[in-house]
Amino acid sequence: MKATIDWSGDASFKATSGTGHTVQMDGPPDHGGRDLGPRPMEMLLMGLGGCSSFDVMSILQKSRQDVTDCRAELEAERADAVPAVFTRIHLHFIVTGRSLKENQVKRAVALSAEKYCSASIMLEKAGVEITHDYEIREAD
Repeated sequence: MKATIDWSGDASFKATSGTGHTVQMDGPPDHGGRDLGPRPMEMLLMGLGGCSSFDVMSILQKSRQDVTDCRAELEAERADAVPAVFTRIHLHFIVTGRSLKENQVKRAVALSAEKYCSASIMLEKAGVEITHDYEIREAD
């Protein structure tokens, strides 16, 4: 896996993935940025959410659950001192579908957290406390 980061001026950077996708990152105005994109630490948090959501949906689809929507809401706390690393992250999954089996949703979230989500497992090994929960909603 590869990525390149190109300075765009001020506190702004364009990140390009090895597959050719780009995203603009920027700092806040009080640090010389123009607020043109997410902060680098926000990207890390979004990457964790994407990684875990990918796993949860893959597991639910393989277990033939009729999922119509899946949303992960993440909240993170950071250390007050530099480096301002993540100290705690909570992932809340909202899974919507038709006649979803709670044990399957619970299993998917647990498997992502404990076995499959590389980002989550890597951050936990670095000392970040990561918690997960979920809610199930019936589709209209």
